Parts: sequence; structure tokens; C-alpha cells
Amino acid sequence: MNQAPPNILVVEDDRETRALIAKYLRSHACNVSTATDGREMARTMNDHRVDLVILDVMLPGEDGLSLCRKLRAESQVPIIMLTARGEDVDRILGLEMGADDYLAKPFNPRELLARINAVLRRQAVARTASATEGATALSFHGWRIDFRLRELRNPDGARVAMTSAEFDLLRAFCERPGRVLSRDSLLDLTQGRNAGSFERSIDVLVSRIRRKIEPDPQEASMIKTVRSGGYVFTPHVEVTSTNSKTRF
Repeated sequence: MNQAPPNILVVEDDRETRALIAKYLRSHACNVSTATDGREMARTMNDHRVDLVILDVMLPGEDGLSLCRKLRAESQVPIIMLTARGEDVDRILGLEMGADDYLAKPFNPRELLARINAVLRRQAVARTASATEGATALSFHGWRIDFRLRELRNPDGARVAMTSAEFDLLRAFCERPGRVLSRDSLLDLTQGRNAGSFERSIDVLVSRIRRKIEPDPQEASMIKTVRSGGYVFTPHVEVTSTNSKTRF
């Protein structure tokens, strides 16, 4: 099951810059809406779901910093600020107003896309953490992964030896069943951006986990490879908390 393309709102009064950003993001599987000022921004956000706002600081009428502060007071939608001024004071002001990231003009569109993806990944991690708050264990197909003991038990109840990295990766999968997870996002969720972290290490860990939980590791049915996408964890997962059980 592929994730839906993100809905990005670009609030930028310069027509050339606005068109450049929109064209580039659309060419990279983003749905893009545009606005030239705060009024158009509010109208668009009332009419459509917006996953992230790219907000220029220097706008006609109410400036981007003020709009950022107001937007953050009523919404948790991620905000990336853009400005022609690169002084530290402007960057700090934007972040203090609630922006998630900040990019000074001129910029490479590839860097903007990378920042968008990073912000959206962080938000997804935060949502998952909230959804599983209080959970002590997850179970799938008779398997049980215990967070407190950091152990995995098979359907017969026997403990299965796992390295710390294997446990963290399996937990990331179990917390996000049915979602396509790129190698890049799995690195962020498990190993972070340590000097030794690289995408190939995810493939190695997936291979090890498959040998432990799959009936046939060569024909994986639980951790499936998505071509040009990453991996998807297919089982239904039950979250066990102190008060209830939830299946998702």
C-alpha cells in the first residue's frame, strides 16, 4: 500500500519563485497548491487538506513571521520558512514563531525537497509515538515483541535472540503496518544519522529479521520489498497497553 502524495501549500508572492517551486515539487510526486499572501493561504487551507506549508517571510500585507505565529497557534501543520535574508536573527525568529525548518534564498530545489521529506518523516514519527503511547507490547501472527523487556517471542512462546538493531527495526515495522517505509526513513527511525549509518545496512537487517520470523525467508510474506520504495510490514498488529488492546 503506497503512501498518498503529500499536499504542499507554497505561499510566495514572487511569481517566478512560486512557479519554480511548484513545478519541481509536482515533478517529484507532490500535490501542490499556491498562494500569494495570507488571505489566499487561509482560503486554501480552509478548502483543502494541507500536509506542509512553505511560507515566505517577505509577503505583501501580513508578513510570513506573523502568519507563522497565527498558524502555529491553531494548527500543527509543518512549516518551512523561506527568506531572501540569511541572517541568524531571521532564522531564529522563524523557529521561535513555530517554524519546523528554515531555508534562505537562493536555494537548490533539491535541498528544499530534502527538507520537506525530513520534516514529514519527523512528523510521522511523532504521530506514531503518540498513537502507541502506553503500549507495552505488540503482537502479530502469534509473535510478541515486548518493549519493556526488549525481547521477541515466537508463537510457541520461545524467546528469539535479536540484536539491538534488529529489535529497533522490527519495532519500527510493527508500529507502522501497511505503510511503505523507505530505507532512508527507516534509518531515521532506528539508527539516526550516525557516521556509520547507510541505506544498505537496512537491507542487511531486514534479511536477518526475515530469517527469524518468516516461514520462508526467500518468499517473504510479512516484510515485503517494494520496488523503488523500500519495505512494507503486512501483518495486522495488536497494540497491548495497560488499559486496552487495539488492532491496526
